[in-house]
Amino acid sequence: MALVDWDLATSTAAHLGPTGPSVSLSEATSVVRQLRQLADEATDHVTAFTGLSPQITDSPVRVVDRKTWAAVNVTGLRDIVSPLSEKAGVLNNPVTAKVAGVQAGALLAYLSGKVLGQYDVFVPPGQLLLVAPNIVAFERKLRADPHDFRLWVCIHEATHRAQFTGVPWLRDHFIKEVKSYVAASETPRALGQQIGKLLRAAQGKDDVSLLEAMQTPEQRKILDRLTALLTLLEGHAEVVMDGVGPQVIPTVSDIRAAFDRRRTGGSPIEQYLRRLLGMDVKLKQYLEGRKFVAAVIARVGMQDFNRVFTSPETLPRLPELTDPDAWVSRVVTV
Repeated sequence: MALVDWDLATSTAAHLGPTGPSVSLSEATSVVRQLRQLADEATDHVTAFTGLSPQITDSPVRVVDRKTWAAVNVTGLRDIVSPLSEKAGVLNNPVTAKVAGVQAGALLAYLSGKVLGQYDVFVPPGQLLLVAPNIVAFERKLRADPHDFRLWVCIHEATHRAQFTGVPWLRDHFIKEVKSYVAASETPRALGQQIGKLLRAAQGKDDVSLLEAMQTPEQRKILDRLTALLTLLEGHAEVVMDGVGPQVIPTVSDIRAAFDRRRTGGSPIEQYLRRLLGMDVKLKQYLEGRKFVAAVIARVGMQDFNRVFTSPETLPRLPELTDPDAWVSRVVTV
């Protein structure tokens, strides 16, 4: 029996997901067509700027709605979490599976209204997803030039595709770390003891996210490595999407300023949810990663920066993200 009712998670996400924006059929068709074209164009810009070339030619680009994005991520989550079913033991029953399904679906419904794009590494050989309703909604809220904003988003996601398909070992390394994190989950008895921490976090009584509330000591070690890796990858994508420059995206500086204001804003309820779900950590990754990558490139250039992708040993360690010179000394000037 599965630990989570994944069918219920999929239907819950579809039911609770946000709706809109209002577009005509012809406009929707035009958006989908342009996003596919811009995703191809973005690949060329990313290769020219970074020196990373995707080594897999059959990695598809899918322009999807929120419901489809959630369904794709349910598939990925099912593959990751399935090893927990045996470990869950007595906690694994139809009632808890349905509760977990509703919770997972509600989380994905919330996220489905926030995500602009995603490179899904869990579906071999990987696929690039662009969430058209969110892209249109954001460009309208930001009053951004549609062509420029769409290309800007495509460059970010195309950078992730270049990372995972242009660095031969990276995808397997990332998946191994994620699976190790899941495998380090507690035994059924210890999981039961964690429920109190989880409830306190959910009620805002502890200054931790839901993710932190359920971590074991071993998971914290793995998460440090994953955090360093994801901070690098997100920061790299941020630098590339801005660094391609105004010759490609004339309004890039205006888009960045408006996007960052909206990224850090939101209602008090939304800010609470971001903290509770650990999404503030994601925002920190963008900021710290962008500073790290920009600082290293400024010091040693793009070619030597790309040494970061030589092996897992050349990835930045967590303390190095705020001390780029330390990484340069360890990796570049040895």
